[in-house]
Amino acid sequence: MSAKKYFITGGAGFIGSNFILFLLRKYRDIRIVNFDNLTYAGNLQNLAAVENDPRYSFYKGNICDTITVGTVLADFRPDYLVNFAAESHVDRSIESPDIFVTSNIQGTQNLLKAALQYGVEKYLQISTDEVYGSLGKTGYFTESTPLKPRSPYSASKAGADLLTQAYFHTFDLPVNITRCSNNYGRFQFPEKLIPLTILHCLQGKKIPVYGDGKNIRDWIHVDDHCSAIDSVLSKGVPGEVYNIGSDNERSNIEIVKSIIRIVGEFRKDPVVSDALIHFVEDRKGHDRRYAIDATKIHKELNWCPSVAFETGLKETIAWYLENPGWLDSIVSKEYLSYYQKVYGMR
Repeated sequence: MSAKKYFITGGAGFIGSNFILFLLRKYRDIRIVNFDNLTYAGNLQNLAAVENDPRYSFYKGNICDTITVGTVLADFRPDYLVNFAAESHVDRSIESPDIFVTSNIQGTQNLLKAALQYGVEKYLQISTDEVYGSLGKTGYFTESTPLKPRSPYSASKAGADLLTQAYFHTFDLPVNITRCSNNYGRFQFPEKLIPLTILHCLQGKKIPVYGDGKNIRDWIHVDDHCSAIDSVLSKGVPGEVYNIGSDNERSNIEIVKSIIRIVGEFRKDPVVSDALIHFVEDRKGHDRRYAIDATKIHKELNWCPSVAFETGLKETIAWYLENPGWLDSIVSKEYLSYYQKVYGMR
């Protein structure tokens, strides 16, 4: 039996790099191509531990480049194509929506077309719960919740989801879509709430909190997300959508105060206190609440999360405290030149 082959786009990003490490830990007989354009959030230092692993290789490329995508797929002939590649920060989508439409929709179209041409066993589109829009004080997103995106980012992801479903119904391409709640864990770029708060605690800087801080998100540890993706690849029914969450609703202000408390416990620094919290003007179109109903993946694929939120948050904070060099490289932008040093590319 030949080794399973994975073509992973956006594999140098936060979730993508964690997924590659997860696969290499779990499976011995495997081959992975990491295809990433190394934009600001792609960091090959995340994968330094496996850069010499013969099962893993990196290829710098843009999913919007049809010729390059086709060339790599024609040579590699993967069993699975997993698309993590996306512009993913809501604030950036408000400032530059064109980039999100190009990368998230046109890029997905290129990958779907190539996956069909080269006969992949399964195409997996990594999506987000943000495509569902905003919830009130009660209720949960299910896979049948209508799509009501409210930002350029979530609209572009919803468009990519619809294209993916169209390729299943029109061309019989075996696909799945996963829609996950907010992730946290190691290697997350510090523009997101949790690593940004940790960084500002360490620097003694004011911690910006949008609006009244009561916007609610459902949080999942990235390791749990990776195990769910693996379950969908191996057991998911073609054409189906699977919500992924771990039933951990927290308001933004709760998250910030928890991080301040835990960093304070680790560092015993009196500067790290709630006095660092600084409320700022709310984000345009800021969704009030997200909450995932993950019943389907629990029952049909027998997947459940394993990382308790308080435990995972402490482990995440400890990782950032124990890896100041990683954070320093992000702040100084030295991570952008890492692949040149390792791979000799420009």
